[in-house]
Amino acid sequence: MSKLHLVLVEPRIPQNTGSIARTCAVTGAALHLVHPLGFRIDDAKLKRAGLDYWDKLDIFHHDSLDAFFAAYPAAEGQNPYFYFTAKTGTLYTDVSYPDETFLIFGREDTGLADSILAAHPERCVRIPMRETLRCLNLSNSVAIAAYEVLRQHDFAGLTRDGRYAKAGWEPQTPRAYDISQI
Repeated sequence: MSKLHLVLVEPRIPQNTGSIARTCAVTGAALHLVHPLGFRIDDAKLKRAGLDYWDKLDIFHHDSLDAFFAAYPAAEGQNPYFYFTAKTGTLYTDVSYPDETFLIFGREDTGLADSILAAHPERCVRIPMRETLRCLNLSNSVAIAAYEVLRQHDFAGLTRDGRYAKAGWEPQTPRAYDISQI
């Protein structure tokens, strides 16, 4: 896979952004933060959620969504942008993601602007959920979407071996526990 880009448009909650940064670090995805943010970048909650992974990811700041699109224009005849929203019937699993893919997510409280979605209805995708509930947590949605793109590209660049496999450890058969005894 060439590159996976996770784009957060005006995120409001530092813990979500920190968790997404951690997802970027472990998957090799680039994180794009489109300002204004609903927190300061030195927020302790942001840092804590991202753990000690901040130096292990590519993070880019953009003053606006227009500035982001100017920095990463789509090649002629190719559109690598996918807009996540609850306002479409196309599932995120119905899409074949190109080698370089940009997954774009809106604010936690409002999502992406209707004008953006209306301009690109063929690029809007959704994660299925119960009809009576509004949405998933942003960091969960980003992780679900990112791993679908990675799965389609056979998890290129990611290890399939666990730490214990490298140490020669063989997993044991799980023991049954009587929970009332604990």
